[in-house]
Amino acid sequence: MSAREEILAAVRSALAGADRADTPVPRAYRDAPPPADVVGLFVERAADYRAHVVRCAEADVPAAVASALGGLTRVLVPPGFPYPLPIPVDAGESTAELDRVDAVVTTAALAIATTGTLVLDHTAGQGRRALTLLPDTHLCLVRADRVVPDVPAAIAALDPRRPQTWISGPSATSDIELNRVEGVHGPRNLHILVVG
Repeated sequence: MSAREEILAAVRSALAGADRADTPVPRAYRDAPPPADVVGLFVERAADYRAHVVRCAEADVPAAVASALGGLTRVLVPPGFPYPLPIPVDAGESTAELDRVDAVVTTAALAIATTGTLVLDHTAGQGRRALTLLPDTHLCLVRADRVVPDVPAAIAALDPRRPQTWISGPSATSDIELNRVEGVHGPRNLHILVVG
C-alpha cells in the first residue's frame, strides 16, 4: 500500500460514521439594521485606515480637489471623469509614464461604511487599474448616496462581471518586525472626498 492509499484509507475510516446531512448556515448578519449614519461611519472607518477624508458639497468639489492635491503638478484624471477640472485626462500612458505621475483623481462605484472601503469597478471616471495603482497619491471622490452599509449590500449593488478594486486605506504592508511600510503595492497616500 502506498502512502497516498494509506492516508486516503485513514480518512475514509474516520469519516465512516460522520453525519453527512446538510447543515443550514445562519445568515442573520444580513438582517442587521444599517447604522444610523452610514456616511459618518464610512468617514470614521476610512480615517482609521489612515486615509485623509473630507466631506464637501457638490459645488465645492474643484476647491476641495485643489486643496487635497496640495500643489502636486503631475496629475491625471480618467476618461469620463464627471467634474470639470483643469487636469489632463489619461490618454493610455505607459506604466513608466504613470510611475512619474504624482497623483490620480477618480470616482468610485461605491463605498462600504462598516469597513471603510472604496470599490472601483473601472467604469467611466474610475480609470484603469494601472492608473489607480501606480501614482503615489490617489484622490477618490465618492457620492454620499453611493455609501452602502455593509459588504453584502455592496456585493448586491456591484456587477460581478466587472473588474473590481477594493481599497481600504493607503497601500501598506509590514515587515517581519511589524514595521508598517506604505506604498509598496499601490498609492502611499489616499485622499477621499465624500460629495453631498
